[in-house]
Amino acid sequence: MKGAFMSWFRDLNKKQKRAFKEIVLGGLLWILISLLPFPEGIGQYIQNGLFLIPYFLLGWPVLKGAARNIAKRRPFDEAFLMAIATVGAMALGDFREGVAVMLFYQIGEFFQSVAVGRSRKNITALMDIRPDYANLLREDGTTVQVDPDQVGVGSTITVKPGEKIPIDGTVIRGKSSLDTAALTGESAPREVAEGSEVLSGCINQDGLLTIRTTREFEESTASKILDLVENASSRKSRSENFISKFARYYTPAVVYSALALAFIGPVIRLIMGLNPDWGDWIYRALTLLVISCPCAIVVSIPLSFFGGLGGASSSGILIKGSNYMETLSKIKTIVMDKTGTITKGNFQVSGLHHATFDHEEMLRLAAHAEANSSHPISKSLEEAYGKPIDFSVIRDVREISGQGVIARVDGHQVACGNGKLMDTVGINFIECHSVGSIVHMAVDGAYAGHIVIADQVKESSKEAIDKLKKLGVSRQVMLTGDSRAVAENIANQVGISEVRSQLLPQDKVSALEDILSQKEGKETVAFVGDGINDAPVLTRADIGIAMGAMGSDAAIEAADVVLMDDDPVKIAKAIRIARKCMRIVYENLVFAIGVKLTCLVLGALGIANMWLAIFADVGVMVICVINAVRVLFVKKL
Repeated sequence: MKGAFMSWFRDLNKKQKRAFKEIVLGGLLWILISLLPFPEGIGQYIQNGLFLIPYFLLGWPVLKGAARNIAKRRPFDEAFLMAIATVGAMALGDFREGVAVMLFYQIGEFFQSVAVGRSRKNITALMDIRPDYANLLREDGTTVQVDPDQVGVGSTITVKPGEKIPIDGTVIRGKSSLDTAALTGESAPREVAEGSEVLSGCINQDGLLTIRTTREFEESTASKILDLVENASSRKSRSENFISKFARYYTPAVVYSALALAFIGPVIRLIMGLNPDWGDWIYRALTLLVISCPCAIVVSIPLSFFGGLGGASSSGILIKGSNYMETLSKIKTIVMDKTGTITKGNFQVSGLHHATFDHEEMLRLAAHAEANSSHPISKSLEEAYGKPIDFSVIRDVREISGQGVIARVDGHQVACGNGKLMDTVGINFIECHSVGSIVHMAVDGAYAGHIVIADQVKESSKEAIDKLKKLGVSRQVMLTGDSRAVAENIANQVGISEVRSQLLPQDKVSALEDILSQKEGKETVAFVGDGINDAPVLTRADIGIAMGAMGSDAAIEAADVVLMDDDPVKIAKAIRIARKCMRIVYENLVFAIGVKLTCLVLGALGIANMWLAIFADVGVMVICVINAVRVLFVKKL
């Protein structure tokens, strides 16, 4: 128990430690002075004088803040309410209660500070991805540490074990495991080797890596993430904007109401010929001030959103502002791009049919014929072949746009492409009924078979759709430029019932417009994509969600939410976090306003005393803050 307390105390910052010590000392003095026997008369004055010691120990920051705000002509805040209420209580002779109000107010403020500090830890941990330096490799083979800003595109840097990758790039030498937890929230290391794309902010765990940079520092992943997180708090939700306006008018209204209560009651009694009992009515007014302090609402609502944003970021989900939390929580329709979102976006050879050569030789001829092409299909053929390309055996390469390639490989005339190419070279080919891109081959004027190349569905795509359905996202739509056969095959694999295929980029916007026109009430429509051509659709949707690891810069910039590891399951998690966050916000609003209104009525009637006022202020705030902290526990969702 002692060890746990010491660990908790060490985690506090300097200001929090000082506040904790002052609260403990002030609280002990308050209890001691309250329990000590003092004789009537002069003893009562001595006790009241001693109460001033814990009062000023606890309340000096509040009194100073209230005086400063009065000097600036901005008096109406919680410090002013606490100062007036406690000084007034002691002026009426209630020194014990005056100190108690300040003590419990400071306990609430301390609890709030610790809760906010805890919610900031996720953001602070994310800030640790910022690299301090880059090891720039010079032409003479030596390295020098420079500021990452000074490293240009195409430079060569080295990253030693334990160091952060400072800039996005491609590994040109070495292999290692990368800790990607700061970016994706996943603890499993990622293996990289020569040719692997690596992102800034990851930590190199073991081997020495030599990297060719592909972006400037300010355009790298780490910089973009930090920019998104740092600017998220500036985009306030409707609830937060309401609270800001509420507090601006609420506090002056409360002060004037308390003044009215203190004077109107006695005046009415005087008119009726009764004892005005000024002390009782002033006490009621002071109780009203303590009850009405808006701490619970003003603190817990932003804390709930801040905790949700921080908790989401620790799971690899970047939500660009609390305003998007509300939109996320109301999603009923989700529209998804296919390539790079539902599928991996990297094509692989899935079959060889009707081959007149053995499969290895067929792949060798196809890979060499396509070797000079930048098309993704040529890369997939090279990967399937699995051996280095011997460019010395390739001659007379001719690429026919929209059809394929004709080349001489090892003395053989090889034609690789679609059915149009076979028609061009006068070869009868066999139609393929498999789903995917079909590469027909002809060697030395004779048909040699065809190769099926297909995009691979992400392992988690079906799970993602299932989870979305369980969350009540009743409509899932897939948009793609692929053929209907390919689109329907992918949709059937993952459980999507509505497909719109063979779409051009402008067609995707039109399709989304049609879907948006069909939504009902406050329901929202989300679009998930990763490509440059998805940017217009991401912008037009009620909320855009981009794949951050492989997604284009344009898509990430246009999106409202970014998934750092491209895992579609995180879409459902983002919605759950948003719904939990909004549920907590509404719980705190209803609870805080309900309790305060009840206690305000009781205080005005003279039923509530200062102790109930303390509960209505500090007690309600502590309960609301504890409830708000629950949003941090998102990893269990």
